[in-house]
Amino acid sequence: MRVNQVFPVLACLCLLAGCGDKEKVVEANTNNTSEEVVPVTGEESTFPYFAPFTGMGVANEITQRPILATINNYPDARPQSGLESADVIYEMLAEGDVTRLLALYQSEIPESIGPIRSARDYFIELAAGLDAFYIAHGYSPEAQQQLVNGFVDNVNGMQYDGILFKRSSDRVAPHNSYFPGENLETAADKVNASLLYQKKVSYTYYKEDESVKIGTEAESVAITYSNNDMFNSLYTYDGESNTYTRQSGNAETIDYLTNKKVELSNVLFFEMSHSIIDSEGRREIDLTSGGTAYVFQQGLMREVRWENRDGVLKAVEEDGSEVKLTPGKTWVHFVPTKPGITTSVKYS
Repeated sequence: MRVNQVFPVLACLCLLAGCGDKEKVVEANTNNTSEEVVPVTGEESTFPYFAPFTGMGVANEITQRPILATINNYPDARPQSGLESADVIYEMLAEGDVTRLLALYQSEIPESIGPIRSARDYFIELAAGLDAFYIAHGYSPEAQQQLVNGFVDNVNGMQYDGILFKRSSDRVAPHNSYFPGENLETAADKVNASLLYQKKVSYTYYKEDESVKIGTEAESVAITYSNNDMFNSLYTYDGESNTYTRQSGNAETIDYLTNKKVELSNVLFFEMSHSIIDSEGRREIDLTSGGTAYVFQQGLMREVRWENRDGVLKAVEEDGSEVKLTPGKTWVHFVPTKPGITTSVKYS
């Protein structure tokens, strides 16, 4: 059963490889004096609160602590369950060419999340900065030490396989471990963790009817992690819905639970230093130093910066203010400094 707290309007942006020479700058109308409203069933209703990680209006103040889950992105794990419900999805490299997803849930807890995969130390760092309750199944040696030391409140399938985590019969391990949303409160009780939203982490958003003011036209964007196309992605912008859809491995990204495509309002790329730390090819990713960032929203692209602010990774303007996001869902890619964001990301 889904717990709906917000009705998201999603946006998706797509960049095609190669055609990155278009430099048309578009300025939007700045005469915007309307209140922050969200359209519901054809009518405009002003909501008293806004969801911290989507900017969408909600009737009741959100008290749910963010939940961050490691989701398997191997082809045998697709389509995944619960992606459509996530407020934010972070994608980054694990070992080799393989990327993993960290899905942040707060506005809505889906019926099932997964397949769940193992933790890495930089996954845990991200969860700690967000003050999120962290869900994983397994861990690297570094991540295990952090979890044992209580670096972040968490529940792990290594201790609760078959208890809180359920195995699907239609897939094989390690691509079949799922976390049912209904087990969330039980999981928190077992590890003596609170599910209350206390740190009050959030992003900054445009008003619902406010347009992005400046940027380079970009109807599509592609991210290339390696020669293995199964982990490269393409985002395409739909001007009618004002959202981006996503393809990975030449297949549209959909949610297994609903069979609906994932739609996004913002697509972000953060350039970070990556290094290999062991013989298994595990990585260390620098989440603290900041660097170049690309922001795609409403069919426009801008180059900005990203910074780690009190553990939370945010896109920032030249003057240090936070980049405003378009209300809706967001997908964030971590891109290796070598070969770099300008090489890995192409748009047109």
